[in-house]
Amino acid sequence: MTKKIEIIPAIDLIDAKCVRLSQGDYNQKTVYNENPLEVAKMFEDAGITRLHLVDLDGAKAKHIVNYKVLENIAGKTNLVIDFGGGLKSDKDLEIAFNSGAAMVTGGSIAVKEKDTFLSWLEKFGSEKIILGADAKDGNIAVSGWLETTELGVIDFISEFHKQGISKVISTDISRDGMLSGPSFELYADIMKTLPEVEIIASGGIASMDDILKLDEMGVPGVITGKAIYENRITLKEIEKFIS
Repeated sequence: MTKKIEIIPAIDLIDAKCVRLSQGDYNQKTVYNENPLEVAKMFEDAGITRLHLVDLDGAKAKHIVNYKVLENIAGKTNLVIDFGGGLKSDKDLEIAFNSGAAMVTGGSIAVKEKDTFLSWLEKFGSEKIILGADAKDGNIAVSGWLETTELGVIDFISEFHKQGISKVISTDISRDGMLSGPSFELYADIMKTLPEVEIIASGGIASMDDILKLDEMGVPGVITGKAIYENRITLKEIEKFIS
């Protein structure tokens, strides 16, 4: 039997609150819950085992900020947490892992300080280090999506795959928080070109149908946030899909 797609809810943090941005714009912010732990526990109660936790304050400040929230969720749930946002130094990484992250995601750092990122990969291995490949019009975007580069997404992933990366989270920024449907073509291209890479789709998920379509395509994982918070996908639907 083929393995079902893993549904990974996202909690994005600003001021230690659960928020969502539209297209990565800090001026288009909605606060969904002031208690991220409460949200994480709801996910866990629905049978979800993994969480994508993003430190948006950290992404802006260029160092880890919301590690206390990470510590709280890791200490009070059994969720496997992948943590990202603002991880720029060995010290940031140490804080993230010590605070309970099972994995970390690095995007901007992989572009701007490739040697640092590769040293993390060497030290912690591909099970713990995820490559963040955020895309805008097919090119990589960095720094909380404030800058777009000339690097093509597939070339970028391919380069790091050669260095040992096996897990990649790819977000289509133009769709993120817009509930406009994910970039099916992008994920199909990545999977066709790099079948050994474990790709996690992110951005634009609007309904359970989007997740079912990604599942049919054979995409291993999907991150969804806004669709859950705006009740377009219910925890009951997720629970039913998982069981």
